[in-house]
Amino acid sequence: MGKYDNDVKRLLELVGGKGNIQAVSHCMTRMRFVLVDPKKADEKAIEDLPSVKGTFTQAGQYQVIIGNDVSVFYNEFTAYAGIEGVSKDAVKAAAKTNQNPLQKIMGTLGEIFAPLIPALICGGLVLGFRNVIGEINFFNNGTESLADVYQFWNGMYNFLWLIGEAVFHLLPVGIVWSITKKMGTTQILGIILGLTLVSSQLLNGFSVSSTPADEIPVWDFGFAQVKMIGYQGQVIAAMMAGFVLVYLEKFFKKICPEVISMIVVPFCSLVPAVIIAHTIVGPIGWAIGDAIGNVVYAGLTSNFRFLFAAVFGLLYAPLVMTGLHHMTNAIDSQLLAIPPKTTILWPMIALSNIAQGSSVLAMSVLQKKNERAQQVNVPACISCYLGVTEPALFGVNLKYGFPLVCGMIGSCCAAMISVGCGVQALSIGVGGLPGILSIKPEYYLIFLAAMAVAIVIPFILTFIVGKMKLTEEDKYGKKPAGNAPAADTAAVSAAVSATASAAGSDAASDASAGVEASGAAQSAASDVKELKSILDGKVMPIEEAPDDVFSQKIMGDGVAIEPSNTVVTAPADCDVSVVMADTGHACGLTLPNGVELLIHVGVDTVDMGGDGFKLLVNEGDHVKAGQPLIEFDPEKIKAAGHPCTTMLIVTAEGNAANIKMHSGMEAKAGETAVISWD
Repeated sequence: MGKYDNDVKRLLELVGGKGNIQAVSHCMTRMRFVLVDPKKADEKAIEDLPSVKGTFTQAGQYQVIIGNDVSVFYNEFTAYAGIEGVSKDAVKAAAKTNQNPLQKIMGTLGEIFAPLIPALICGGLVLGFRNVIGEINFFNNGTESLADVYQFWNGMYNFLWLIGEAVFHLLPVGIVWSITKKMGTTQILGIILGLTLVSSQLLNGFSVSSTPADEIPVWDFGFAQVKMIGYQGQVIAAMMAGFVLVYLEKFFKKICPEVISMIVVPFCSLVPAVIIAHTIVGPIGWAIGDAIGNVVYAGLTSNFRFLFAAVFGLLYAPLVMTGLHHMTNAIDSQLLAIPPKTTILWPMIALSNIAQGSSVLAMSVLQKKNERAQQVNVPACISCYLGVTEPALFGVNLKYGFPLVCGMIGSCCAAMISVGCGVQALSIGVGGLPGILSIKPEYYLIFLAAMAVAIVIPFILTFIVGKMKLTEEDKYGKKPAGNAPAADTAAVSAAVSATASAAGSDAASDASAGVEASGAAQSAASDVKELKSILDGKVMPIEEAPDDVFSQKIMGDGVAIEPSNTVVTAPADCDVSVVMADTGHACGLTLPNGVELLIHVGVDTVDMGGDGFKLLVNEGDHVKAGQPLIEFDPEKIKAAGHPCTTMLIVTAEGNAANIKMHSGMEAKAGETAVISWD
């Protein structure tokens, strides 16, 4: 009989049976399914299984979080189901076939814009700060700003445009680079193509509308003339040019002999791509982008703008959950590229962030005595108010249902106020409460009123509905089966024995023996009171990890480390309980006191298939504190588009009590304590 026999049988049934499984694989912590019909999966019942820590869907994959024992679970599952597991690449390929054309387009669009989001956020904050010091007239009866009155702030106002211009005017460079990166072609060629779209030799794209047609410079080839127009801020044109380059490079790589590929492929890809960009796809993309921007702007300024705002405000949060919201990044960027070079769309997005955060805030108040719920509620609320909604949506609001709806209602009301009063933003990227920094100063008071609505309505609605709908278990959490001190192993042993006796005397005997062995192990390991850092680098709270599975503590509590070296070491004397031998990116450890740990290098690095990782230990090895476990190449991880952030997670506390996490400092591997207990 397998360790997870009952859960394996139930999971197969709950995902819709063998016939509903197109492909299955696993990584360090989760099972990855591609289901023929995802609707057949009973998510609630799956999450109630004892061995399941959570579920979510991403990029066409239905992922079931198991934990360190996932390889054992996976082997039992595939054996019972009679299904042959496949590689992770095969699962990803199968997942794509399971997506409809719109999902594929949105997925591609999301992957293109995702690497650009940090720059957009930074640029938005910079422009927001410029608004405060240069656009708001604080002085001389409302006629002069900080920049007008003080030379320092005038210099700062002008200096900060260096960053703002780089982010928003030169956006095509980032877009084309991101496309080549996502499609696996030569990224430097993408950067060069992007630079040719925004070259200083060209008429700045933002000046085209104000320049008479006969004054626009041209390249004169005798038989034809091509306008020397730049594509600053243009999104659609840059995307079309990027895909032209990608497919040209793939074509020439396919037909060109390897011996001359280094010379022929870059030349035959880049030169035609630049020509096509400026003569065909650039003008077409410009026209399409302008048309989309003008249609959206017309809708936002028409007599039906209240209806448009109501629908958008109501549905934006569900759009985020499907990934369709990435389209708004392109539309917003396009709106900023056409007169009046502002966007009415972005303020509604910021208000939607706030509304969903307010629903989580109400849940936090309702569940203030539920410690486990608060571990998710508090960080989710903070991140939502700062513009990142996924933890709140997936971790709290969607889970209970009614907070999501209450947030949508508040967002709808706030959006109607914002659009009805014509609130405009000068930049995008800064959402949530800081979103006010991107708003044109003359709309600050109106936007503050809309923010108040986005805070108050969802909070009140969620609180009222939650009072009626939440169970006692939801409010206060489950009581632990036993809170006896670790030293009192006899009492715990008796409790476990009594519980297990219902299932049979053999089970009771095994459970009791396990507790006694655990107590002996703790006694033998009484000196193990802390875990040293596994890497050199900055230690952060786990809530800041760039992966919801870790940041929401689904796998357990711990710390995240931004590494400054390349070798992961053991945090204490321990046994290697599990390794990812095929990928080398993660391992599980067990301390003598029963504490189980997970080390995970990077985010989504399982997709790299082991490239850039070297596993230095084997399953079953006993290692000493500071002994090397994993060696990794950070440049390869970054080139693959993944963060290098490494997680040290306590997945099972064993007999340790009062575990404390230490973060916010620079750590030295093998020296700095990052986790300790009494």
